[in-house]
Amino acid sequence: MRQAAAQRHLKHYDLLATASVAVYLISQVASSKVISIAGLPFPGAILVFPAAFILSDIITEVYGYALARRIIWMSLFWATALAVTLLVVQFLPPAGGWPHQDAFARILGFVPRIVAASLLAYGVGEFINSYVLARMKVVTQGRHLWARTVGSTVAAQAVDTVVFVAAAFAFTLPVGTLILMSVNSFLAKVVYEALATPLVYRIVAWLKRSEGIDVYDRDTDFSPFRLGDDSGRRASGESHVRAAN
Repeated sequence: MRQAAAQRHLKHYDLLATASVAVYLISQVASSKVISIAGLPFPGAILVFPAAFILSDIITEVYGYALARRIIWMSLFWATALAVTLLVVQFLPPAGGWPHQDAFARILGFVPRIVAASLLAYGVGEFINSYVLARMKVVTQGRHLWARTVGSTVAAQAVDTVVFVAAAFAFTLPVGTLILMSVNSFLAKVVYEALATPLVYRIVAWLKRSEGIDVYDRDTDFSPFRLGDDSGRRASGESHVRAAN
């Protein structure tokens, strides 16, 4: 079975791709507020953003790195569109009688900086997450999914959290708050991933049965800048796509 042929019959990939992009865009707006949970500071996106990495784990595990990479680039594209749109709207003159220009600029006007920071952090973090999970899957021969999901999250979220907090909030919050927010966010995301592991197991198993595939990235081009599905580089998909048990 060729991978390209299998991809034409995927039943759930579009839904997962849409959910991934939506979670990422929601997190951009939510991050414009720093919230307090149990007296500790967190970016508002902490409520939804960890789901982005969980979705990435599921997509990479079932469909492989190449299709996960496509979603990362789609997310980055639409986040850029969001930032540009809000920036243009902010600087367009408000209609007569509309009194909320200052409020708009204070809240949503911060989003372009949030998105710029997130583009850098998410792009690097998500590629690390998918790469580590895909490579670990080959090394472990598909065993120990919990180790792959948690291990990839630890590596990716460490980079993502530090880069995002520094780029998004530097010079607007005290250094101590930035450090505390980075540590809190990283630990929360890792705990979030660990708690979600039983659910991830169920979803992954169901998707593999439903789609009839289980992708192993043995000869995938892991360059983040390759947008194809790599199927043209293989004479056969058997070494890459296994029928799900």
